[in-house]
Amino acid sequence: MRQRTPAGRWGRTEDLVGGVLFLASPAADFVGGQVLYVDGGMTSVL
Repeated sequence: MRQRTPAGRWGRTEDLVGGVLFLASPAADFVGGQVLYVDGGMTSVL
């Protein structure tokens, strides 16, 4: 299964940091009702 993911590896906790920091930052002030998939591209191949 791991080899079938576009990223070629399982996700790590630190992979979530960028998305969390963005959503918690002023850059995301106008973002609402979105789903941010941090899954190494897995949803794009399912």
